[in-house]
Amino acid sequence: MKLTVWTYEGPPHVGAMRVATAMKGLHFVLHAPQGDTYADLLFTMIERRDHRPPVTYTTFQARDLGSDTASLFKDAAQSAMTHFDPEAMIVGASCTAELIQDDPGGLAETMGIDIPVIPLELPSYSRKENFGADETFYQIVKSLSVAQAKTERITCNILGPTALGFRHRDDVEELIGLLSECGIDVNVVAPLNATPSDIACIPAAHFNVLLYPETGEAAARWLERTHDQPYTKTVPIGVGATRDFLAEVAQITGRDITPDESRLRLPWWSKSVDSTYLTGKRVFIFGDGTHVAAHARIARDEMGFEVVGIGCFNREQARNIRALAKEYGVEALITEDYLEVEQTIEALAPEMILGTQMERHIGKRLGIPCAVISAPVHVQDFPARYSPQVGFEGANVIFDTLVHPLVMGLEEHLLTMFREDFEFHDDAGASHHGGKAVERSETEIEEAVASSDNVVWLKDAERELKKIPFFVRGKARRNTESFAAERGLSEISIDTLYEAKAHFAR
Repeated sequence: MKLTVWTYEGPPHVGAMRVATAMKGLHFVLHAPQGDTYADLLFTMIERRDHRPPVTYTTFQARDLGSDTASLFKDAAQSAMTHFDPEAMIVGASCTAELIQDDPGGLAETMGIDIPVIPLELPSYSRKENFGADETFYQIVKSLSVAQAKTERITCNILGPTALGFRHRDDVEELIGLLSECGIDVNVVAPLNATPSDIACIPAAHFNVLLYPETGEAAARWLERTHDQPYTKTVPIGVGATRDFLAEVAQITGRDITPDESRLRLPWWSKSVDSTYLTGKRVFIFGDGTHVAAHARIARDEMGFEVVGIGCFNREQARNIRALAKEYGVEALITEDYLEVEQTIEALAPEMILGTQMERHIGKRLGIPCAVISAPVHVQDFPARYSPQVGFEGANVIFDTLVHPLVMGLEEHLLTMFREDFEFHDDAGASHHGGKAVERSETEIEEAVASSDNVVWLKDAERELKKIPFFVRGKARRNTESFAAERGLSEISIDTLYEAKAHFAR
């Protein structure tokens, strides 16, 4: 395991928690030491849930390792049965508890529990959170689903939405409405808000909608093989993808589907003069594979941006993202190291980042606008308002998500251009706080001129540098300082700045 300040994915038992917390009537007994019991923070603080996750811990301590930790697990499982009375139970070990090899599944089997108990074997030291969610949901579906006749009306299941997912709650609501407009009912949504009894009814549907491959693909594949349920391959995020998704549903069901696009606002944007202000903006996209692929298509084909780099942190999607990067003529970045992501962004110097909570922080450090389009996210990306990503309403939300940071970026650029003016210099404070601005003298401005590695920027050169757009100014400064240092220059004049620009433009 790798210690880090930030991580894109937790260990696989966190993925199992996401499935358990999403469901109702299911309880997760987790063999774990003190320190691995942080689920409450994840789900109640970040996701703003109004109830605790259905997880019971053994919470053994260091002094317990010399005794019988297996009995601690049995006591915890029996306590969970008594207090929560679940329809079904999943049992497993955290990454730390895995080392003591107590076998929670085998222990639960010896207890004679009279409800379904599903053991989880999650390789904590080789796989991560999304795999844990996918594998847990697959084992639940495999254990609880019951073969049965199909429903009279054409119905589908929606597979993949979990707790702590990016806009999963709103995506499900929007997708149910979209399918209803097509005359298709939803049989079961799982794991989100599903009970073990609901899982048993999954085979009654005619097909499955795989909404999030990261957390539902293993179950979808098994249901296709075992219960003759085809599943959709297109995730309906973006206008083009939504149209393709509906065409795929039409092909599966044999129905004539004409989508209602009356709520869609993107055509207005494409025809407006305002759209030309943002056309061609260079964007870098990073997140989970599903959202990265969707937003690469949106950025290039629907917003007119130039995609300069894409990547994902979940290695299960690496092959898909590498193939997509080849199609877009860029190099794929497959990594779990946020520092490597930051270095790549800094080198590419995009005008906008589409990413996760981590890229939001990277954007702040580098002065680049960032729109969050993928988990992992923080509390601000679980909005109280309705804010889906899928379908035509989702396309409207994404339109706002992508445009607003760039509009603010243009404002930032204007403020930077006039930084030495009376109202806008760094000491002036917010423009709506009247009477706080104080004009600075020439001496104070000269003292604010930056220096790096004994290379001093002369006043004229510093002012010329400030004319460069803020999102590439840092790179221009570093290149110029490197150019000056290589030539033994102790000062950077305006001529040095232009010579450096010409040098790096070759």
